[in-house]
Amino acid sequence: MQVKDLTPAEWPWPLLLDADPSRELIDAYIHQSTVLGLIEGNAVIAVVVLLNRAPQMVEVMNIAVAPSYQGKKLGKLLLAAAVERSRQQGVKRMVLGTGNSGIAQLAFYQKMGFRLESIDRDYFVRTYPEPIYENGIWCRDRVLLSLDL
Repeated sequence: MQVKDLTPAEWPWPLLLDADPSRELIDAYIHQSTVLGLIEGNAVIAVVVLLNRAPQMVEVMNIAVAPSYQGKKLGKLLLAAAVERSRQQGVKRMVLGTGNSGIAQLAFYQKMGFRLESIDRDYFVRTYPEPIYENGIWCRDRVLLSLDL
């Protein structure tokens, strides 16, 4: 397995849409972002999208692992590679937002060293036309986390 920059032709849209169900919203940020993929053979099995928000700050906009590869610590591997790459590029802070209903995601990010920063109440209600439910919980609020690099 290797981590590499993906070209637009290599972007794994099914994976990207697993993490964010709106193609329109993804299109709004992906073209200005760095898209890293975890490759096995010729297949992209995980993806992370990083968007520069300030000279020394990057936001994780999207991260997903193919369902058949989940639970194998590949998300951790890919996010650690994204953190290390960001450090090497002089980034001092990494931020991300996830849904209040993503229990596993909240645990994952905190295990990776991210700290809770704030809550954007009703973000998903304002941003997505259809309600999103996860773990039997209405995903209404965006939880913002950050990591000092």
